[in-house]
Amino acid sequence: MLKKKHILIGVSGGIAAYKTPLLVREFRKAGAEVRVVMTEAAKEFVTPLTLSTLSGNDVISGMFPASLSGGLQSGTWHVGIGRWADVMLIAPATANVIAQLAHGAAENAVTTVALAARCPVIVAPAMDADMWLHPSTRANIEAIRSLGYRVIPPAEGELASGLHGVGRLPEPAEIFARVEGFIGAAQRDLRGMKILISAGPTREPLDPVRYFGNRSSGKMGFALAAAAAQRGADVTLVTGPVSLPTPPHVGRTDVATAAEMYEAVMSRRRGKNAIIMAAAVADFTPARPSSVKIKKDRPKGAPLTVELLPTRDILAALGKGKGKTILVGFALETHDELSYAKNKLREKNLDMIVSNNPMRKGSGFGTDTNRITIIARRGKPDRLPLMTKFDAADRILDRIAALAGR
Repeated sequence: MLKKKHILIGVSGGIAAYKTPLLVREFRKAGAEVRVVMTEAAKEFVTPLTLSTLSGNDVISGMFPASLSGGLQSGTWHVGIGRWADVMLIAPATANVIAQLAHGAAENAVTTVALAARCPVIVAPAMDADMWLHPSTRANIEAIRSLGYRVIPPAEGELASGLHGVGRLPEPAEIFARVEGFIGAAQRDLRGMKILISAGPTREPLDPVRYFGNRSSGKMGFALAAAAAQRGADVTLVTGPVSLPTPPHVGRTDVATAAEMYEAVMSRRRGKNAIIMAAAVADFTPARPSSVKIKKDRPKGAPLTVELLPTRDILAALGKGKGKTILVGFALETHDELSYAKNKLREKNLDMIVSNNPMRKGSGFGTDTNRITIIARRGKPDRLPLMTKFDAADRILDRIAALAGR
């Protein structure tokens, strides 16, 4: 599986760096070509000479290397090595490096390459348990996952501090198996495909300060965009109001209302090989939104009546003239989800629909996990277990790749 693959290993300054040479040796034994980039702090724990000897390549440990072998230009080495790699593994990844990845800070050689890399990036955290459990670290882990980074959870056991807890870098054999499995699954099978994805909620204004909306976080749509880009697709993302960073190599358009999303999607649909409507578009919008803030000084007990009008059905409009475009919809239902999803599949002329129920544990709004059922025009529904939204996105894209003959 790893023969002739290009594996880039990033090493940051943690005591667990003593395991990295064993990883390099295992990847070389499997037939992979390995390069290593490390932070200055990492040199306190493992020497560049050791890693260079084991990898058979120069080790980059500073932002301005004087000379490099293998066709890399010293001035733009981070771009060259980022394009060279089939996968980048950061092991160990300290809390500091994870924070830099979450905020796009190119403060050392490892994070600079990670920002320039077009390949999938796998992060293996290693730190003391209190650091791993700190709210800042948890938020940063969630942030890098939303950007498409794969995270290998740390192991539980004895730590360098002498304490016992979660934070150990997994053993090299486990990391090796994880990377091998990921490379086997993550082929660039969508290269050349143009995919349009919608994400997030819409906000339908009642007045200048209030709106009708829903609890969609946009995480599922953004996971689809990140996963599709990693697999080589040319991705266009149309999103409602969310607080998520744009995945690497994804073109993004922001909208607010259902009407704006309709215009943005319909104007970008031509020439797309697949369209995935993961957005939670409002079904109704206020008929007469007020131009000024509505005051509550009304007769005591008098109700406020709001007339609602249906919004334009984006999915139905796409289904009418989709031609050879693969059209995928989502069905978010709190009950009888399979029945509603199958009806939607037929009525909207979809090729596939993804059903999920936000009432189920781990599948609610704003979570990093989902439990989905994929329903195609033919065959039985495929009920998937609880998994990360990024993994669920890959399963959906597997189906799209199959439909596209990939």
